[in-house]
Amino acid sequence: MAKKTKSSKVTKSHPWRLCPSGKHWVKTHTMRVPVSEKNPDGITIRDGHCAKNPSRKDTIGIDEIHEIASKKFSKLKGGPRNSDLGYKNGNKYDELIRGWTKYWNDIFQPETKLDPDLIKALIASESGFRLKPPAQKTKSAGKARGLIQITDQARKILRNPKGELSDNLIYLDKKDMTDANASICAGIRWLFQKKKLASYRLKREATWDEAVSEYKGYLRGVLSGKNTDPKGMKIFREKLTKLKGAKK
Repeated sequence: MAKKTKSSKVTKSHPWRLCPSGKHWVKTHTMRVPVSEKNPDGITIRDGHCAKNPSRKDTIGIDEIHEIASKKFSKLKGGPRNSDLGYKNGNKYDELIRGWTKYWNDIFQPETKLDPDLIKALIASESGFRLKPPAQKTKSAGKARGLIQITDQARKILRNPKGELSDNLIYLDKKDMTDANASICAGIRWLFQKKKLASYRLKREATWDEAVSEYKGYLRGVLSGKNTDPKGMKIFREKLTKLKGAKK
């Protein structure tokens, strides 16, 4: 009789994920191998597979971001509202906004769910729905890139297993930030982190509006009285109010 062994339960951070926690998805790709009768050109195809993360932390990369969006998002219903807010591409990314807002809400289970309309208003105020808006650069955070204006510093934090984030990392390169799918996924993850930081600063649970203020770099000035009514927040709130007035 075969000896019974304990089966280890494979857990995923989310049902949509292709790999269990501690592994990341590697898409089908070519690779070099020794020349043989089977591979006379010294090249073979490696099927898509899950690879271990050295940190063992939950990590998602560009390949899995695209796999999830292509297979799961078209079936979802709900916000954001169908209003282009006066922009050429104002409704182009609604499916991605809807999908990644749901994904990160599912991961973090906030008491007050993140509203996809808020993300759409944030994108409107950050880039006007342009993948490559005029570059904004700060001395400390580097250039801000993409639809939701992730800074170079933020992108590095999002992928660093030994840094600010305890888990749920996003491994993206600089070139990935002009990809709408990657930008929205990373931007929402970063907003959740900014809500955590805003809560620490406020010594209470921050609202999502306060999280946006922290995301945009205004909250410290608001609290100190140096800039109590930032123009960037006015623009964001105007976009959100306009969205809320639109038909569902």
